Amino acid sequence: MSARRPLLLICDVQERFRSAIYGFDHMKSTVCKMIQAAKIVQIPTLITEQNPKALGTTISEITDLLQAEKHLGTFSKTRFSMLTEDTKPHLVKGNYDTYIVTGIESHVCVLQTTLDLLRLPSKPEVYVISDGISSCNKAEIAIALRRMELAGAKVTTSESVIFELLGDANDANFKQVASLIKQEKSNTAQALKALCTEEM
Repeated sequence: MSARRPLLLICDVQERFRSAIYGFDHMKSTVCKMIQAAKIVQIPTLITEQNPKALGTTISEITDLLQAEKHLGTFSKTRFSMLTEDTKPHLVKGNYDTYIVTGIESHVCVLQTTLDLLRLPSKPEVYVISDGISSCNKAEIAIALRRMELAGAKVTTSESVIFELLGDANDANFKQVASLIKQEKSNTAQALKALCTEEM
């Protein structure tokens, strides 16, 4: 993946969902780790917010980490998919060939986003971060992941993708990435235990 043009997508991680989403804090910690890794390896980010007037804006833990010059924007939407008229200039026009999807809910907005991305004529690779997505109901996660995988998405974990983005221990960013992985070790273990389930 280090030779590709990736974009990190953060779907609808908003204030009103804190108390509704299963394992919200675990999912949040993974998304925050992905943003920090994206900053190190200079990967852009794009955020959507589902009806923010009703559901609130993106949580501050995420927005505080964004790198302004690499953030393509935060877009409000009513569609479930992140592919909207506002985001299409970034997602459809071929600037990126790899999408890394995080956020909520796994069986609604994340699923529909992933399916829409896989249908693009450019045939991008779509990675879904299994420890970086969730839903109100835990059982929805594994079912949604299975459907996305069958559709052609690459279901993986945050740590796996981070090292795939790096590609080589000789990369100049390796020490920073290794430090981040070490710093997040406990959070990563907890997120994997909470969110990466095989229940169907």
